[in-house]
Amino acid sequence: MLIKAAINGGRTRAEHALVPVTPEEQAAAVVECLTAGAGAVHLHVRSSSGAESLDPDDVARTLRAVKSAAPDAAIGISTGAWIVPDAAERISLATAWKVLPDFASVNFSEEGAAELAELLLAKGVGIEAGLCDAGNAQTFIKSGLAPRCLRVLLEPQEQDIEITRETVKQIRTVLDDEATSLERVLHGTEATTWPMLREAIKLGYGLRIGFEDTLQLSDGSPAQSNGQLVADALKLIHEYNEHQSNKN
Repeated sequence: MLIKAAINGGRTRAEHALVPVTPEEQAAAVVECLTAGAGAVHLHVRSSSGAESLDPDDVARTLRAVKSAAPDAAIGISTGAWIVPDAAERISLATAWKVLPDFASVNFSEEGAAELAELLLAKGVGIEAGLCDAGNAQTFIKSGLAPRCLRVLLEPQEQDIEITRETVKQIRTVLDDEATSLERVLHGTEATTWPMLREAIKLGYGLRIGFEDTLQLSDGSPAQSNGQLVADALKLIHEYNEHQSNKN
């Protein structure tokens, strides 16, 4: 079961003093998460000012630092439209990337998603298709890109847990109807982070955890680091597997 660490997202130091922002901080967080049990890491590249960025120089600087510290790590980056709202500019920036991540998350709720995914695939970058709802899932399937992608992310944004569960059910129905065999990763955010993580474990899906999604451990106490969150997730996997073993 894949544990993917999402180490920063758009979080600021005002939210948590240890949010990794600089390339060196992100590299250290990656190493910590891998040591704790993560199999892949998702990060948001930052500029020298700390703002999220898709600029080729910022991407290169971050990835070089991370790969220097963890050369064998599977590293993915965000391409979210909130970073660069104009789809054409986003694609232009990605075209100029010289140092490439292993994979990138492309949100199929956003304009230009299929074109961006096509570009990155041509450059040899794996694609995680981000799906927030059933409509996104349908858009993704209709794009014809599913057979070429790395995995699909089920990432509901609602904060009400029952609504979130229904959204996940609807996304799964679309994917199941199309018989896609892509690896699935399920994650929530904030209030739904840990319930969705437990759901992912039950379903046998990959899961995601890190400061991007939550600043709290599964018991509600403050998380001190991304590595601590990964370790907490791994503990829940072990507990679930042990429970299932005892039942049998």
